Amino acid sequence: MIPQEIIRRKRDGEALSADEIEDFIAALAEGRLSEGQIGAFAMAVWFKGMDRDEIVALTMAMAHSGEMLSWADIGRPIADKHSTGGVGDNVSLMLAPIAAACGLAVPMISGRGLGHTGGTLDKLESIPGYTVTPDAALFRKVVKEAGCAIIGQTAALAPADGKLYAVRDVTATVDSIPLITASILSKKLAAGLQTLVLDVKVGNGAFMAAPDDAERLAASLVEVANGAGVKTSALITDMNEPLADAVGNAVEIRNCIAFLAGEKTGTRLETVVLAFAAEMLVGAGLASTREEGERQAKAAISSDKAAEIFARMVHMLGGPADLLERPSHYLTVGKFIRPVLAQSGGWLSSCNARDIGMGVIDLGGGRRHPADKINHAVGFTDLLPLGTRVERGDAIGFVHAANDAAADAVAAALQANYRIGDEAPALPVVISKRI
Repeated sequence: MIPQEIIRRKRDGEALSADEIEDFIAALAEGRLSEGQIGAFAMAVWFKGMDRDEIVALTMAMAHSGEMLSWADIGRPIADKHSTGGVGDNVSLMLAPIAAACGLAVPMISGRGLGHTGGTLDKLESIPGYTVTPDAALFRKVVKEAGCAIIGQTAALAPADGKLYAVRDVTATVDSIPLITASILSKKLAAGLQTLVLDVKVGNGAFMAAPDDAERLAASLVEVANGAGVKTSALITDMNEPLADAVGNAVEIRNCIAFLAGEKTGTRLETVVLAFAAEMLVGAGLASTREEGERQAKAAISSDKAAEIFARMVHMLGGPADLLERPSHYLTVGKFIRPVLAQSGGWLSSCNARDIGMGVIDLGGGRRHPADKINHAVGFTDLLPLGTRVERGDAIGFVHAANDAAADAVAAALQANYRIGDEAPALPVVISKRI
């Protein structure tokens, strides 16, 4: 296998054979490719795309580049959810323990931030002691005893995807349907899932800004996953504003804890979390209708069972036993705080969610290069949803920064990001389609 020939053929728009893709991915996993070759391959795919057979071959090659997990002794349906990435999107943090409280086993393999989007693992690493790369024995133990475990790719699980994922983040090749499909599904196939639900984001804060692109991605994911034997559905959800009222790492863990305590009812975030819980329960056969699934999810929250499972998972993976009782003790946030003030009275009518995500990176809460260290304490809190009526001088949100200069600069950028109109805006629905 000559890597540059495979790159050249894909650059020229030719379809690669399954054998060529398998050989290239094997070389990637074994460290026989340079970062330049990996980046060139990703860029060639970004420009020329892949047909269905190529995507299936890429997905299966990456899934089989490492260990394939089996959960035969768990005694519960094995289910998971994955998001294509958004801003203030911490759904997975709450959804996994809610689903576990309702009877599912959720071995969730999550990722780090990509581009402007936050990463579930980066958020979890703001919890002191939490290990996102446990060995297989601990991973299995946590899933069996707590009901869920949210971890990252270990060296044994889809290692080829882990290497390609890091290069995509810094080569502007994140928003490629074939690469997104193969990346998401390779991890899920390696995790031994029976059912999967997918959150495909659409809007100015999503990798797919146009509805048609989001639908194509959702269809690709669902088609490839079902073809690989995993019962899969997708919901297309709005990402024209941050989903939660917090954006960052530690601030989103705090938001998760507040959600599980029942403090985020009536929000867009609650709508999405309950919808995906219901989708997971129906898909696994533990609820006959989505309405019944939502009722089960609400009961898991109101009974504190979901919060207890989250706390157990955190502690079993090395975090503090009393995180939920003392979140402010463990989850430090930036001490240089600036309010973002409305410059006029009216209705919050629009914002650019992507730029809000980039604002977290400007604060040091995300990566520009794979080796960058993240400041978990920085971010935004108390962001008002679009459609809120404000008066001049009202706080739209707060910036938490590591120093005065960053706080001032990012607060000014966030203030300029929001548009205030004279009339209440017509906002998109939170969940637009099921595929």
